[in-house]
Amino acid sequence: MLFWAVPIGRDKPRLSRLAPFRTSVNPLVGDPEARSGWIEPRARPRCALRPGRAGIERQLDLKDHVWTSADVAALSATQREERLSTLIDQAHRIVDEAIAEHAAGKSVVATCVLFSGGNDSTALTHLMRERATHAIHANTTIGIEATRVFVRETCRAWGLPLLERFPPEGSTYRDLVLAQGFPGPAHHFKMYQRLKERGLRQARRELVTHPRRERVIFIAGRRREESARRIQVPLHEREGSVVWVSPLALWTKLDLNTYRARFAVPRNPVADHLHMSGECLCGAFAASGELDEIRQWYPDVVRWLDRLSAEALARGITPERCEWGWGAYRSRGSRGAPRSGPLCQSCSTRSPS
Repeated sequence: MLFWAVPIGRDKPRLSRLAPFRTSVNPLVGDPEARSGWIEPRARPRCALRPGRAGIERQLDLKDHVWTSADVAALSATQREERLSTLIDQAHRIVDEAIAEHAAGKSVVATCVLFSGGNDSTALTHLMRERATHAIHANTTIGIEATRVFVRETCRAWGLPLLERFPPEGSTYRDLVLAQGFPGPAHHFKMYQRLKERGLRQARRELVTHPRRERVIFIAGRRREESARRIQVPLHEREGSVVWVSPLALWTKLDLNTYRARFAVPRNPVADHLHMSGECLCGAFAASGELDEIRQWYPDVVRWLDRLSAEALARGITPERCEWGWGAYRSRGSRGAPRSGPLCQSCSTRSPS
């Protein structure tokens, strides 16, 4: 059986200029109904390349159907490995295409992988370590120190210069809590802006001196499978002098597990204990019982939060707002989903859609 497939070699500068071609190789990235041999084929149009920036994707495809880990689990081990090889090459093509589209005629001053310290972020950093000029870690001032140590040591081992950036003075997590109390769901985006986004802006200002002539590449680990919020995450986009790229957008959790197994990617013990990176514990989208879980593994962090709670209460903050994660015990109401920052991976899966 013949299939329309996406060319994935890196020998051409732009996918969007290539025409569809036919191959007898099973396309393991794209429409799951096109996987002949292990899923009963149904009537379907052939897949063709989209024009322009979406050339990497298939028609009918990843816009309408996002592959899930369950889809990938239906593949044999050999097919999963073949799919992974395709995804790896495709990830680099996404970065190539982003630069060609958004930085044409500009000077690319740096290519930065955003490294939170989570296991998925570590896989992304490993994948991009040879083409990245820097890693950026946002020290939120409310993370677990063991995660920061993991980030620093991993970057050192891989020879990747690390830019660890902090919120500006007066905007640390402690400052924000003492001013307004611990955040609930509606305050999450403010936490993202203060604790992460401003650190990224600081890194951009350090790297880009002429915004009209220069571009900096920020490589993030956003994936469409993660949540309803991210199902339409673009492969790449530009915001001023920053080109945002999401080379893992089409990957599933199982793809990442396959990648880690193939390349023996190191794991962050914090992420294994808490099932999140631990670089930000703002508590805006905390789950019931989460604080007890943190207390079990990292009691020093909870003791610090307890002291901060007492200090906020002494400052006259409403008692409810002096409890970390208070939003987990209150109804979300009917206002709709609160905003989640683009780099808050675990938060995007917890917040209501």
